Amino acid sequence: MTRIVALDVGSSSVRAVAYDEAGAPEPGDAHLPYTSHDADELVAACRAVLGQVGAGDALAISCFWHSLLPLDAHERPLSPVLTWRDVTNEPPALDPEAYHRRTGCFLHPSFWPAKLRGLQAARYVSFADYLLLRLTGELATSVSMASGTGVFDPNRLVWDEETLAAVGVDAAQLAPISGEPVATVLPALGDGACSNVGCGCVAPGRAAVTIGTSAAARVVYDASAVEPKPGLFLYRLDGRRFCEGGALSDGGNLHAWLRMTLSEAEATDRTDHGLTFLPFLGGERSLGWNVHRRGLIDGLTFATTPGEIVQAALEGVAYRLADVLDAIGGVESVVATGHAALVNHAWLQVLADVFERPVEVSGEPEGSARGAAVVALERFGINAPPAPVDRLVEPRPERFEIHRAARDVQRKLMHVQEAR
Repeated sequence: MTRIVALDVGSSSVRAVAYDEAGAPEPGDAHLPYTSHDADELVAACRAVLGQVGAGDALAISCFWHSLLPLDAHERPLSPVLTWRDVTNEPPALDPEAYHRRTGCFLHPSFWPAKLRGLQAARYVSFADYLLLRLTGELATSVSMASGTGVFDPNRLVWDEETLAAVGVDAAQLAPISGEPVATVLPALGDGACSNVGCGCVAPGRAAVTIGTSAAARVVYDASAVEPKPGLFLYRLDGRRFCEGGALSDGGNLHAWLRMTLSEAEATDRTDHGLTFLPFLGGERSLGWNVHRRGLIDGLTFATTPGEIVQAALEGVAYRLADVLDAIGGVESVVATGHAALVNHAWLQVLADVFERPVEVSGEPEGSARGAAVVALERFGINAPPAPVDRLVEPRPERFEIHRAARDVQRKLMHVQEAR
């Protein structure tokens, strides 16, 4: 019986889960929240949860994308782990369209080109690469992790020399690209792509909408080559599958902020609040990738209630995700996943109403971990059963036109904000 141990390194916690060859989790997973971005402390947290679950035939790792860790000549960290939230530096002066066409990424500070400017190090790696180094003694990165850096060509499967030249980094300073296991440890895959696999979204017409700390809409599919679409990222799951979609910086973090700021207010489920919410408290990623954009609530009056503000915020995020799905095109079904979505029925209902289609609610609470395990099982020639679906949230047709009009108002308000 094949046993796969999956390690999911998220943006605020690490979890280890053991799966059997049917892709079913064993009882007794291990979970550990963290707040420090110290690389060695995070490695220690990973070791701790792995120690509780025990060994398997393979260790499959899902890890957050876009992180950067500079190392000295002795392969020791020179800074904390830099994440997509570190948006201090400006990217280099490259042609944005050509850059997007080559790398599938954007000239946005969440990616490596901005972070690399001004750094001096012997090596530059992602946290996932550093974790592999500490677990096995060898340094390598998967095409999946490399594709989220912004210095990699996801079609040619090589580091992008033009971008590296612009930031003064040599490809020899980066981790070697390999998908081969080191002993029983597989190089990590990007958590977003793993989430698609874990919830059964591995065809171009089947999208995963994830609301965790942030939010995203993605499709994963087989292709020999793909041209990046305007406003959408193009990453990799592995050497044969692409991951295409868009990400928002505001998701569950926005809802948590609203609950804290508005004294645990709940959404009203009313559409007559007269509010337009621009969910850019963390700046904009998809589709405009404007780091300087800020959140905005338009239409406030003395009659506005906290619950109406929460409702408008849920709708505002749903409108941005709907625009991402429209940009992807050809989406026939949607699966909702991510902790913030799975525990919030009001948000799931808003998504169904805005998308104008039923939303399947994933029955897999640990989509990224299961996805990493399923990819590992493929290496053993084992195809896991389809991912479970917990329930279906049906849309309310009487709200379709209301939300279409509100999406138009949101777009117009975005244009006004841009012109200021």
